[in-house]
Amino acid sequence: MLLELDRPRLPEVDPAFRDDVLTGLSARPRTIPARWFYDEAGSQLFEDITRLPEYYPTRTETTLLRRYGAEIAAMTGRGRAAVEFGSGSSTKTPLLLNAIDPAAYVPIDISGEFLRASAAALAEGFPGLPVLPVEADFLRPIRLPRAIEDMPRLGFFPGSTIGNLIPQTAVDLLRAMAASLGEDSMLLIGMDRIKDQAILIPAYDDAQGVTAKFNLNLLARINRELQGDIPIDAFRHAARWNDHAARIEMHLEAMQDCRFTVSGETFEIAAGETIHTENSHKYGRRDARLLLRAGGWEPVSEWTDPDDLFLIVLAKSTGTETSP
Repeated sequence: MLLELDRPRLPEVDPAFRDDVLTGLSARPRTIPARWFYDEAGSQLFEDITRLPEYYPTRTETTLLRRYGAEIAAMTGRGRAAVEFGSGSSTKTPLLLNAIDPAAYVPIDISGEFLRASAAALAEGFPGLPVLPVEADFLRPIRLPRAIEDMPRLGFFPGSTIGNLIPQTAVDLLRAMAASLGEDSMLLIGMDRIKDQAILIPAYDDAQGVTAKFNLNLLARINRELQGDIPIDAFRHAARWNDHAARIEMHLEAMQDCRFTVSGETFEIAAGETIHTENSHKYGRRDARLLLRAGGWEPVSEWTDPDDLFLIVLAKSTGTETSP
């Protein structure tokens, strides 16, 4: 007789992860939301990607924050609570914190282990700054810590992460951010620019294969957390430019016919078919402004590099806006 204590413990699974994977693998075309890239291994792989020579966004955005930090601070004012949507990186977040001298720092991320590690590292670098991590899905309105209730707030959303979302979902996210941050809040956001494919494609298909590992790690996570048996070696990473939608798309392409199970459900995929795992939308200036306005934010100022590779925008919450 197998006693209760002798039964193997299955890993805890986010039901939203299971639902998204099973629904996405059943859909045509197949899709899995990019937010599930970021388990501990995926989060670390993305940090590795940001240091690759082909990956211009992090390098360019970091330069912009260094160059224009004083201007940003003058426009935001001191004493705000900095609320970062996505766990802080070791380069961009300290640049912002040093520039604006915030009253508190609140990093928000869905990946709890990575969030706590990065928050601890930030706290060591800023010993006098209250660091208040929140583990949550920032695609929805979030209740922020009570400690910052009476503080004006500055949202920080770097890396053109907004580009991972289709326009409708991006607008919903911006509105959720406005609801989380409250009235009189501001938002500093990074947005990638439309540019030549010769620059875009290598940024998402690097020579060292780090982005490929990042993409394929999603299958490893599914196998581990959802009792899957996907043959990972039967898939390859593919990055494509969709000019109609102005976005880079990442896919996992089957190199052979496959049959596998996930959470007890069986799936088949033919050679050449793909699982669409990420979008990275690129914006013209008017596109960026329109998106922000649709999400409840009015652009205040913009900064870009000499080659117009990347844009950072400071915006203020518009509250309830009426039309004539």
